[in-house]
Amino acid sequence: MPATHPGLMRFLLPALLSLCCAGPARAAHVLVDAGHGPEQPGATGASGRAEYLYNRDLAAALARALAALGDRTTRIEGIGVDIPAARRAADAPEADLLVSIHHDSAQARFLAAGRQSEFAGYSIFVSALNARPGRSLACARRIGERLRSAGERPSDYHAEPVEGENHPFIDRPLGVHRYDDLAVLRHAPMPAVLVEAGVIINPEEELRLGRQETIARLARAIAQGAHACLEDRRHQEPDLAAMPGRF
Repeated sequence: MPATHPGLMRFLLPALLSLCCAGPARAAHVLVDAGHGPEQPGATGASGRAEYLYNRDLAAALARALAALGDRTTRIEGIGVDIPAARRAADAPEADLLVSIHHDSAQARFLAAGRQSEFAGYSIFVSALNARPGRSLACARRIGERLRSAGERPSDYHAEPVEGENHPFIDRPLGVHRYDDLAVLRHAPMPAVLVEAGVIINPEEELRLGRQETIARLARAIAQGAHACLEDRRHQEPDLAAMPGRF
């Protein structure tokens, strides 16, 4: 074996010790929020089924998919009583990420005009008022990438300049919007994203979103995106304050 210069060993030894003796990496801790609750169940699907039930099904599948990747999860789900949006992350402030699961509707005027079938696709939201807005955006983009790879397509409905919407895209191809005033994101002490998995007021989309194979595929995609984001802890955080949208 060739001799090694003593000065070189002084630099190499700490690195070698860190590689051979370091313990296993800490598992990421993800809060999985089933949006809404039994008292205020959110949107109503075309079939009459409440959004909360769709949220609960997908959130449960997401927790399983994250666990399969080695991540630790805490479920946030109102059992018999609603949890205020601002308090959804209160019981685990040390978590690495909050993912709030929802399913979408459309403005009442569009529904009254019989335009339900025009709306489809997922949307992802982040808030510049979150404690870690740049990290939130990084995770939102990873989730959007995985959803696109899974065959899902983003909706552009929430970016339309109409009353009640007008939440601009930060990343249009990945379906990521800025929505500063969403309480579940704004009050979370960790990075947080809200995923609208699809539009349940659209009869065809509601049917698809209720199928077990769709739920499992969406859960895997969201879990893979969240896991990839949290695994890359060195990722440079983008400046959300420089992105389009409202403060």
